[in-house]
Amino acid sequence: MDTGVIIAIVVAALILLAVLWFAGRKGRERRFETRRHEAREIRREAEVGTAQADRTRAEADVQAAEARRQDAQARESAASADEQHREARERHIEAAEKDPDADPDEAAAQFDRERAETSTAGTAATGTDGDQSVEHYEHTSEPGVETERRFERDEDGEVVRDEQYEQPRGDR
Repeated sequence: MDTGVIIAIVVAALILLAVLWFAGRKGRERRFETRRHEAREIRREAEVGTAQADRTRAEADVQAAEARRQDAQARESAASADEQHREARERHIEAAEKDPDADPDEAAAQFDRERAETSTAGTAATGTDGDQSVEHYEHTSEPGVETERRFERDEDGEVVRDEQYEQPRGDR
């Protein structure tokens, strides 16, 4: 074979190898670019999900702060009401002390009874079988005895549980 033909075949083979190598490289770049695009889409979706989670967390934090504010306000109101009841009780006793026909101890006991009748604290609770029941709690302090009473009514208003505890007071 002629030397020129051998050189031409070698050059053609080298060119063919270079073209194949270049085509393979271009194919690999296309695959990488497709994968980069998919990765960008996944990151974008993840950022949207993160933003939604942050928004949901912020809303939950706002609701929790509002609940804490309302709880603090309720405790404040309850403390204020208790203070007003103590002052009213003291004024009833003071009035009974000034009245020659009234007994201060009886006035205090009557005030406590009236308060117990009007200040039952009820909370609605769902029973285990889905019915609506109401539980009441009363705490009264009379001279010589403290009384706690708890009772529960079902959705028809019938008493289903009634418990009363009395404890002697040692402050008189």
